[in-house]
Amino acid sequence: MRITIIIIFLAFCLCSMAFNQNYHTPEDTGVMKKIEQWQDFKFGLMMHWGPYSQWGEVESWSICSEDWISRRTARFENYSDYLEDYENLQRTFNPYDFDPEKWVTAAQEAGMKYVVFTTKHHDGFCMFDTKTTDYKITSDKTPFHLHPQADVTKAIFAAFRKENFWIGAYFSKPDWHCNDYWWSYYPKGSRHVNYNPEKYPEKWENFKKYTYDQIEELMTNYGKIDILWLDGAWVRPRANTPEEFQDWAITKDYDQDIDMPKLAAMARSHQKDLIMVDRWVEGEYENYLTPENKVPEEALLVPWEACVPMAGGWSYNRRHQYKSTEELIHLLVNVVAKGGNLLLNIGPSPEGDWDGKAYDRLKGIAAWMKINSEGIYNSKPLAPYKEKNLCMTQQENGNVYLFYLGAPGETELPPKIRLGYHCPVESAEVTLLGSDTPLEWKKTNDRGCEIYLPIDVRNQPPCEFVWTFKITSVEK
Repeated sequence: MRITIIIIFLAFCLCSMAFNQNYHTPEDTGVMKKIEQWQDFKFGLMMHWGPYSQWGEVESWSICSEDWISRRTARFENYSDYLEDYENLQRTFNPYDFDPEKWVTAAQEAGMKYVVFTTKHHDGFCMFDTKTTDYKITSDKTPFHLHPQADVTKAIFAAFRKENFWIGAYFSKPDWHCNDYWWSYYPKGSRHVNYNPEKYPEKWENFKKYTYDQIEELMTNYGKIDILWLDGAWVRPRANTPEEFQDWAITKDYDQDIDMPKLAAMARSHQKDLIMVDRWVEGEYENYLTPENKVPEEALLVPWEACVPMAGGWSYNRRHQYKSTEELIHLLVNVVAKGGNLLLNIGPSPEGDWDGKAYDRLKGIAAWMKINSEGIYNSKPLAPYKEKNLCMTQQENGNVYLFYLGAPGETELPPKIRLGYHCPVESAEVTLLGSDTPLEWKKTNDRGCEIYLPIDVRNQPPCEFVWTFKITSVEK
């Protein structure tokens, strides 16, 4: 048995080492302390929102000329007509049902601790009141500009900050509306800048300044910001493009360096200890890793966050199917057991509200978190992280939590739970969260045990979908 434990531990270390080589621990102790605080939150809200929600398209991507793009509005026979109508969505964008306090209430009850909002996606439409462009929600071209909360970014940040949420500003580095990125002199092309910055350095400098000015507006006009979440990893120095990203990140041999050291210095001069997330660009400005729409197979011993949509896509679409409450709770537990945070995305509608299914799912998560959250927040991963359908976490005080992931349709607990590792010490208490009944257990081998459940606990479990066992102390 001891040999087996050693093999598992070594395999874990090798996996962690392989992943850690791509993570650069921040040298700034203030930033590192803030990242450690963020890691304790475990659960956050993301929102992709813009005029594109009126068409139900895949965010900004439908205006990008790449062969994987599928446009649902097939009435357009040529791209130029499509692009013109897409950009005119600004003139009909009027989310009159906008009420961020409603979102705060639902997110807070579900146990979310931070929010990341799309201040600007790749299409360049600004959901904040910038002075750099008229392509924004506060423009007089946009019907919503007369609303008292027309600057939705400011209203969202203020509402969530009031309830002690950390604030994250999503910002797209590429900007497909900016004539200094997609220059009208050339065809629009792919996601990349459509001219060679080395051949037209003045134009690229204009784009860098445009980006700098917009980020500075966000860092100075929108209160305390905790996270700057930068998307569009293909906008990066050519020298910092690993081989596995070559196919999509740098299909053109252009250096798209926007001077991250200068941007970061400016941002942190306004927002002390700001967490920088330059996604998928290895280095000192990728303060935590962001696997998208997936959960790593193994635990990661670096700061990381799984960003996952609640529905079938990132932006609003009436036809999208929403993940079930059971799926979402299983997802949260799986992410947390592997040392990560879950950033769950909900796309607001063109009218400015969430689909009723989103509220329903958060209500279900809230009911579960009310009973089980002590094994989620402030927890650390505990090897081997998952054993069959048991996920595990630990707290600094020695408590160990075992999350029993119920099978689809499973509403009753089994008579006993078998655990191969982390046997309780002789004096330990074993309980089921939400139940006052102490549970009996028996050691089965060098490390394992069996936990026994009385029939009344089995037949009337305290919650649905995932049940959490607490062990006050386990053998070293």
